[in-house]
This record gives sequence, structure tokens and C-alpha cells, in this order.
Amino acid sequence: MTDPDTGQRQSQGPADPAGLAALVQRSSGGDEAAFAALYDATSATVYGLALRVTRSPELAAEVTQEAYLMAWQQSPSYAPDRGTVLGWLCTFAHRRSVDRIRQVVRERDREEAYERRRTAISPDQTWQEVEEAMDVTEVRAGLTSLTPLQREAVGLAYYQGCTYQEVARHLDIPLGTAKARIRDGLSSLRSALGGQP
Repeated sequence: MTDPDTGQRQSQGPADPAGLAALVQRSSGGDEAAFAALYDATSATVYGLALRVTRSPELAAEVTQEAYLMAWQQSPSYAPDRGTVLGWLCTFAHRRSVDRIRQVVRERDREEAYERRRTAISPDQTWQEVEEAMDVTEVRAGLTSLTPLQREAVGLAYYQGCTYQEVARHLDIPLGTAKARIRDGLSSLRSALGGQP
């Protein structure tokens, strides 16, 4: 309602059902003052319902705003014989509250699933991603600086995924020799790529 002395909107308590129905009827014709009066008379109840359902003042405020937007848009279809105005508004608020809760839960579930996937990356996968990101030209140039024996041992270990034992068997050399060739090869490769030997 508007105070006749100040011209300011006043908050008022719940109005009678017939008075609220008349405000909705006037709102359906585009009467913004009637809609403001409807809001003033009912918003505390609608917000209270939204707050009880969402348990969040921020979400409740958003839900209340959305409920009144729906009421403004659907005011021409309001039928007093199907329920009270307050029941009609609370139905909008309850539906929007439930929708918001579902949306928040879905967003939280997506974020948790993303975090689980992000933390589940294995070290081998990380190494593979690093290898893929390396400049292939530099690596090839670095490999040419290795001796043929070192290049073959490093190639078997890192590009074919062989273990030390498999490298030793493939090259028909002792295990210690295979480890030494790989270690020396990697040291030379690191130096060629600008790292510490």
C-alpha cells in the first residue's frame, strides 16, 4: 500500500483473500501499483517459505524474486475458485525452491566428480602428458648426441616401455650394464637439452 502522506510504499500484514484476489486481477491488466501492493502484503510469507526450503537467505531471495516474476506473468490465468492467492504464490515459491536445490546439488556433484577425476591422474599419465608436450625437435637433436648403445637402451626403456630386465634381455647384456647405459644416456640427453648433467 502507499502512504497518502509520504507517497512511499508501506509494508502491510496479510490482506484478506478477496483483497489479494482483487490485486492479482488488477495486476493481470498491467497495474504495477496493484502488483507492488500484492508484493508488500505477501512477500514475507513467500520469502519465509523459500527460506525454510532452501535454508539459504541468498537462494530464498532469488526464489522469491522468481516466484513474483512468475506471478506477474501468469496473473491473467489466476482462478480464485482453484485456491487462495497466497497458496498460488507459495506454490510458485515452493516449485522454484525445489528446482534451485536440485540445481545446487547437480552443480556440487559435477564439481566433486571433476575433482575426483583431476586427482585420480596417475604419475604415468602425467609423465605421458609431459612427454607429449616436449619439443620433438629438441629431443631428436638430443638423442643424436648419445652413443648408439645409449640411444638404443634409452629408446627401449622410454619409447617402448621396456623394464631394465627387458632391455638387458633384448640387448643381450647384463642387467647392471643395461641400467648404466640408460642412466648415462639420460644424463647425456639432459645435458643436450640444457639441464644439469
